[in-house]
Amino acid sequence: MEKANQFDKMTKTPVSKLINTLAVPTIISMMVTIIYNLADTYFVSKISVSASGATGIIFSLMGIIQAFSFMFGHGAGSCASRKLGAKDTDTASAYCSTGFFLGLIFGIVIMTLGLIFLTPLVRTMGSTETILPYARAYGKYILIAAPAMSTSFVMNNALRFEGRANLSMIGLTTGAVLNIALDPLFIFVLRMGITGAGIATAVSQYIGMIILLSMYLRGKTQCKISVKNVNFKPAFVWDIISTGAPSLARQGLNAVATLIMNVQAAPYGDECIAAMSVSAKCMMFIFSVCLGIGQGFQPVCSFNYGARLFERVRQAIKHTWKLSTAVTAVLSGVMFALAPTVVALFRSEAEVVEIGTAATRFCCVALLFLPTVMMANMTFQSIGRTGPAFLLACAQNGLFFIPLVLILPHFIGVTGIEISQPLGYVISAGIAVPYLLSFLKEMKQKI
Repeated sequence: MEKANQFDKMTKTPVSKLINTLAVPTIISMMVTIIYNLADTYFVSKISVSASGATGIIFSLMGIIQAFSFMFGHGAGSCASRKLGAKDTDTASAYCSTGFFLGLIFGIVIMTLGLIFLTPLVRTMGSTETILPYARAYGKYILIAAPAMSTSFVMNNALRFEGRANLSMIGLTTGAVLNIALDPLFIFVLRMGITGAGIATAVSQYIGMIILLSMYLRGKTQCKISVKNVNFKPAFVWDIISTGAPSLARQGLNAVATLIMNVQAAPYGDECIAAMSVSAKCMMFIFSVCLGIGQGFQPVCSFNYGARLFERVRQAIKHTWKLSTAVTAVLSGVMFALAPTVVALFRSEAEVVEIGTAATRFCCVALLFLPTVMMANMTFQSIGRTGPAFLLACAQNGLFFIPLVLILPHFIGVTGIEISQPLGYVISAGIAVPYLLSFLKEMKQKI
C-alpha cells in the first residue's frame, strides 16, 4: 500500500505542487548547510586572516569529496528513481545499495591517501606558508570525516530521487545544526582553534550519516540498503558511474576551479584568498536555494520519465525554470545591495571587503543565468542521457571558468579573478538554451 501511495503521489499530484512540496525540505536542508558553512567561516575568521584563508583552501578538498559522492549518489538515485517509476523495486534497491558501498569505499581511500600526503596536498591546493599550519590542522579532520561525508551524500540523494526529501532533510539539518553548536564550543571555549572547527565537522558528519542510514534500516524507504543487494558487476556499476558522471564533472571541476583560483589569488596575498573564500561562501547561499529547487524537480522528472508520462516531464521543466529564475533574481538583488555589509561580517580589513564585495556583486548579476544551466544539466542527468548532461556539466567551470581565471589576471589583475566565474555562467547559459528547448519539443512530440 505504501509503495502504491508513493507511486500515485509521484505520478498524479499536480506537477507544480509536487515540485514545490519536494523542494521545500531540500531548500531547508541546503539553507541549513550553507548557514553551517557561513558559521564555520565566521568562527574560523575570528582566529586570523590566514585561518580564514585555510577554510577556502580546504573548501576545494571538500569539493573533491563531494564530487565523487554526488557521482555515486546522483547516479544511483537517478537509476533507482526510473526503476521505481517502472515499478521495479528490487533493482532500485540494488542501485541504492551499490551506490552506498561505492561511496564508503571511496571515502576510506581518500581518507587514507589524504592523511598520508596531507602537506603536499594542501600546498598543491594553493596554501601559502602562513596558511599551511591552519590548512593542515583543519584538513586532517575533514579527511577523517570523508567516509561519513561520502555515504551521507549518496543516501541523501537517493532519498531525494525516491521522493523522500523530508527524510533527507532530517539527517542533513541535524548534522549541520550540531556543527554550528560545536564550532564555538571547540574553537573558543575549549581553545582548540581551527583544530576544533575540524573536529566539530567530523563529529557532526558521522552523526548525520548514522541518522540517514537509520532511515533505510528502519524501513522508512522503498529502496533498501543491504550488502545482499549490492551488485558490483561492471555493467551495473557503469550504469551508476555514467549516470552520475556529470555530477562528478560539475563538482570536480568546481573543486579544481577553486584550487586554481586560490593559486591565482596567492600572489595578491592572504587577503585576496580570504576575500574570494568569503565571497564564495556568500554566493553559495543563493546557489543553494536555486539548487534546492532543482533537486525538488529531479525526482519528478526521472520518476515520470520512467513511467513514460512525458507531459508531466514538460510541465516540470517549465515550472522549475520559471520558479528558480524568479527566486534567484530576488536573492541576487538583495545580496548585491548588502554585499559590503555581508563580507565585512567575516573580515573587516579594507582590502578583503573591497575584493570580496566586487567579486560578490559580479556573481550576483551572473547568477541570473544559473537556473538555465542548472535546468538543462539536471534534466538530462535525471533521464539518463549522459552525453548532453556531461557536456553541460563541464561547460561552466571546465570550458570557461578555468581558462578565464588563468588568462584574465595577466591582463586586468585581481579584477580578472573576480569576473572569471560570472563570465563562465553567462557563456554556459548560451549553450544550455538550445539543448533545453530541443528536449521540450521532443517531449511534446512523444505525448
